Amino acid sequence: MRSPRRCSRNGCPRQAVATLTYVYNESTAVVGPLAAFAEPHTYDLCEPHARSLTAPRGWDVVRHEGEFEPPPPTTDDLVALAEAVREAARPAPRPPDPDQNHRENPHQTGRRGHLRVIPPNH
Repeated sequence: MRSPRRCSRNGCPRQAVATLTYVYNESTAVVGPLAAFAEPHTYDLCEPHARSLTAPRGWDVVRHEGEFEPPPPTTDDLVALAEAVREAARPAPRPPDPDQNHRENPHQTGRRGHLRVIPPNH
């Protein structure tokens, strides 16, 4: 399962809930809800960083006024979770019995990987 997007600020471990985009020709920084996909030249921010962002002198900040909420899980996330649960529920395969070949035919020579079973001399 893929991990949720994290805040772009250095050292911030929180989950991103907003996207920052700069509109250079209008000297504006726009902070809105988290974009559906991470895009080049945009920055994902956690709620504290989205709320406290300031712009350089002469720039405007346009900020989303509603609540910033984490994105809902995607279909890919749910499918990956279901597959992980199915995999964990499967019974583990039984390891092969190392003495089985010897019990079936004690005089038979067999190979097991890079090892060879040599029958005892009688």
